[in-house]
Amino acid sequence: MDARNLFETPTTYRLIRLEYALGLAVATVLLLANLGEVRWAAFLALFVYIDLIGYIPGAIAHHRSPTGEIHRAYYVLYNAMHSLVTQGLVVLAWIWLWGAEWALLAIPIHLFGDRALFGNFLKPFALSFEPVPHPAYTRLAADLAAPAAGRTAAPAGDSGTSGTGTHTDTGTAAAHRAQNS
Repeated sequence: MDARNLFETPTTYRLIRLEYALGLAVATVLLLANLGEVRWAAFLALFVYIDLIGYIPGAIAHHRSPTGEIHRAYYVLYNAMHSLVTQGLVVLAWIWLWGAEWALLAIPIHLFGDRALFGNFLKPFALSFEPVPHPAYTRLAADLAAPAAGRTAAPAGDSGTSGTGTHTDTGTAAAHRAQNS
């Protein structure tokens, strides 16, 4: 994945989930180490409010829609509530208003758990609110998995770049660009 190819292979997807699993493990260990100091009502409220605002309304709308299409506002709600940036601001506001406390671990546990355990990341408008394979992605994945005529594997140690620092362009990517230009 890079800035011009915004998709994940199964391996990179698992590695990203593994990184969030590490964050989940750290937050969970901190919670377990401080169980006696956790205000459980605050923990539960902080854990649940993310989905009460960000997921449940969109899921209800999605399941009620005969086509599965829903208003973009549900995607914005989901993405805002499941954003590490938004929730980081919530944590800072909480600390400013009421002070730091172990119950705040509910937020990283929720977000890291969603990503690590369920593979849920932010939702793009072009995809179904509830995860289903998109036909275009299914075709792309099949194309990438199939051996392509003219595409050769890079020799061991070859980074895929020429001596000039530009990417060596072979195989189906060049063919697709030529066909679409």
